[in-house]
Amino acid sequence: MSETETGHPGLPADWRDHGVKVIKSNQLDPNTAQTPGMSRAAAINHARVGAQKIWAGTVKIDANAKTGAHHHGALESVIYVVRGKARMRWGEQLEFTAEAEAGDFIFIPPYVPHQEINADPEQPLECVLMRSDNEAVVVNLDIDAVEQPEAVYWVDPIHRHPHSHD
Repeated sequence: MSETETGHPGLPADWRDHGVKVIKSNQLDPNTAQTPGMSRAAAINHARVGAQKIWAGTVKIDANAKTGAHHHGALESVIYVVRGKARMRWGEQLEFTAEAEAGDFIFIPPYVPHQEINADPEQPLECVLMRSDNEAVVVNLDIDAVEQPEAVYWVDPIHRHPHSHD
């Protein structure tokens, strides 16, 4: 293999076996780090496809259920809500809360204690989950949560507070 074949030194030119990989929905791997109250399944990681910098999979939370508190170490996480309504709680005592619906993205910075809640009493919450490393880091926590979390809204010049009347 030469650099001219791939444009990058050290990369294989065998694109058939080292190119695009499609992981079918019935091929997801449930043997990944779990948190009580949810079921995660890995699609993309180092072991399955050779990913170097990302992890991706699905998460499902039953109707009216919630996860235990946890964080993902130094990893950044992105959750895309496919179906249902998510209520996120986060903080040292899970004192903050925000909601997301189908089509919304949720960003979770490193080490942030958080909990996912299915806010819909009728249907499961289904999400796609992506993390900034190829391994599944999950640290389950034992947190005494506050009774009434504070609602947090994304407010900036483009996104107005939902209760403002301007």
